Amino acid sequence: MTPKRIALIVGGVLAGVVLLVALFAGAIVGVALYAVGHSDAAETAKAFLKSNEKLKADIGEVKDFGWLVTGGTVANSADGNASLNFKVIGEKRNVNASVQLIYKEGRTWRVAGATYQNDSGRTIELLDKYESEDASAPGGSSAESDNE
Repeated sequence: MTPKRIALIVGGVLAGVVLLVALFAGAIVGVALYAVGHSDAAETAKAFLKSNEKLKADIGEVKDFGWLVTGGTVANSADGNASLNFKVIGEKRNVNASVQLIYKEGRTWRVAGATYQNDSGRTIELLDKYESEDASAPGGSSAESDNE
């Protein structure tokens, strides 16, 4: 065999090994992305985004979500949290949204926070953490203002 032929054979074998490793890594990444995008946390976040009136007012009815859901979940025994990022496809326009979820004592996922970026690049809060507490206080005021 000539040195040129040996170099071609070695190069072909190395290219084959690199291709197999790339396919294997791609399969692992694909399965992980599929699992995140179809998890209970992702389904809860999608349902929240579809029903959020503030988001609907800006982009219209939510028609669909992009195929790539990024982020992750962390579970510690009966507690966990997740931070997921979605491309939200609306009737008027598309936006990128971020949803933070939690679960405690093995219960179902709950939305703890959500934002999206509007056309001007401003971050818009979709869940006002203080609004529900203020509304539940007598007279619609917070407990802190009652102490003054």
